[in-house]
Amino acid sequence: MDFPRHSLMHLFDRFAGAATHQAGSPAAFALALFVVLAWAISGPLFGYSETWQLVINTGTTIVTFLMVFLIQQSQNKDSTAVHLKLNELIASHKQASNHLISIEDLDEDELRQLVRFYRHLAELADREGGVKCSHSIDEANEIHADKSRALHERLQREEGTHRKHEPA
Repeated sequence: MDFPRHSLMHLFDRFAGAATHQAGSPAAFALALFVVLAWAISGPLFGYSETWQLVINTGTTIVTFLMVFLIQQSQNKDSTAVHLKLNELIASHKQASNHLISIEDLDEDELRQLVRFYRHLAELADREGGVKCSHSIDEANEIHADKSRALHERLQREEGTHRKHEPA
């Protein structure tokens, strides 16, 4: 039972890809321009009637309605392919953070949180060496942990120094 559904999806995918490719061609534009010009020229023949106007309105509405679905299907496929390629690059790079694989599944709040984080990383990179300095999430977490440990140790040393100099 799965084969006919898979086959139908495959056929629709191929049709949508071909249709959107053709719709973006110069020939499709020329055809659309010809239809609009023919319609405009025929206006005086039909007395610019409501029926004459309804023909172009109905035709363009139907074409637009159908093209929305075809273009969206092609866009979904392209988007998925780009995400997979990016996921492969992230997964294959030793220093890249795997936290970003499938980031498209995060909700808006989680994405905003990551945007703030990366803006913060960009600010750090600017302060540390500009464009040539970069950090992954994992590197930033390690650096933050190192800095926190160093700060904690420094505070402990300073506290110990203050105690030595305090009157008994």
